[in-house]
Amino acid sequence: MIESLNAEMEIKLSSLCVAEAVFIRSCLFMCRRVMAFLGRSYYFFMGFRVVVKGQQVSSTEAPILVVAPHSTFFDGIVCIVAGLPSTVSRTENLATPIFGRFVRCLQPVLVSRQDPDSRKNTIMEIDSRAKSGGRWPQILVFPEGTCTNRSCLITFKQGAFIPGVPVQPVVMRYPNRLDTVTWTWQGFSSRTLLLLTLSQLYTNVEIEFLPPVTPTEEEKKRPVLFARTVRNVMAQALGVPVTDHTYEDCRLMISAGELTLPMEAGLVEFTKISQKLDLKWDNVKKELEGFAAVACSCKGGRINIQEFASFLKLPISPALQELFALFDRDGDGTIDFREYVIGVTILCRPANTEEVLRTAFQLFDTDEDQRITHEEFSSMLRSALGVCDLNVSKLFKEIDTDSSEFITFSEFQAFALNHPEYAKLFTTYLELQRYQALQGVESELSSTNHVSSEDNQEESISDKKDD
Repeated sequence: MIESLNAEMEIKLSSLCVAEAVFIRSCLFMCRRVMAFLGRSYYFFMGFRVVVKGQQVSSTEAPILVVAPHSTFFDGIVCIVAGLPSTVSRTENLATPIFGRFVRCLQPVLVSRQDPDSRKNTIMEIDSRAKSGGRWPQILVFPEGTCTNRSCLITFKQGAFIPGVPVQPVVMRYPNRLDTVTWTWQGFSSRTLLLLTLSQLYTNVEIEFLPPVTPTEEEKKRPVLFARTVRNVMAQALGVPVTDHTYEDCRLMISAGELTLPMEAGLVEFTKISQKLDLKWDNVKKELEGFAAVACSCKGGRINIQEFASFLKLPISPALQELFALFDRDGDGTIDFREYVIGVTILCRPANTEEVLRTAFQLFDTDEDQRITHEEFSSMLRSALGVCDLNVSKLFKEIDTDSSEFITFSEFQAFALNHPEYAKLFTTYLELQRYQALQGVESELSSTNHVSSEDNQEESISDKKDD
């Protein structure tokens, strides 16, 4: 009797759960229909003429929609046309009046800037939804991660391609005689663009759904290859080139502007440099601050040898010219930020090991009292740079942070770590000293061999005389 009652209760509960799920799905469906209608009406009254090409596939055929190029806040119209798929949105957007309610209805994948694990959790959520077999709505992603001027496609972020499922590329065009929609890092503000767009009789928009792209086995293992393949397909459809610049380059451009450098000075193809030199965003940002300290007085964001020498507080000498030439990779007589980052990372950072710095310190400390006086410091730099009338008072004071009139190893090490440009000068001098020592040893050996051979010859002659 009890077992039958329990079975009956389970059936009722399961039926209630199913009914509740159906009700929720129906509400979401109606909500999406209503929101889609309101969205279309909103853009229509703003004067947007939308032309849709191609056909959107279902979520089972392509769980993810990737849209490019992303050039304006008006690109939200693609969400309306695509039937309000889920989007990747910041958590803070949910608190926005009215707009937050709209975003919540889309069942977004939320990203939190305060959560250090947010990126990993976002990728896991996208992967889970993409592999749900159609139980979740499609996910719409702008893989560029920032707005561009539509003249090319920048590097795609890998988040949409990590699940290794088919994606449907969606390309956007604004074929208007007057461009009032492009919203990038330089140019009109969003309010001005909105006013200019509303001043037009109409604004043309083309949204084209391309055939889904299915990853190969190799692309499933390496999402970066899948991202490149999809980007090439979209670039070919748009008739524009691709570039290896990324969203991080845009961030560096903003940072360059804040440091009173030309914004284009921050364009370094961040992805290439970070992968080849194993650099993180914070490392490159720090190098930009160092570069700005050198280039603050120059125009165009490039350093010539006079500014390089002035920053190092050293005269132009053959040793300094050799160091400058190592930084100046293209040989145009100036150093840009990209060359500076590569030079500091490859040439200077490896020279800043404790062993090298301690050896350099010992060379300066001629009387071996574990401190470097002004006289020791200046005489050693004169030898290293080959300059007789060298004034290093400013440089000495900068290293001598406690104004004790001598430099300790901790001060020497701290300065070298914060100013890696000097490290190559020290190591160059060390290599020269080792080379000269080696040459001296070789000359001594050769002279010893010469003397021993003469002795052998004299002994052989005396032996013959005795015979």
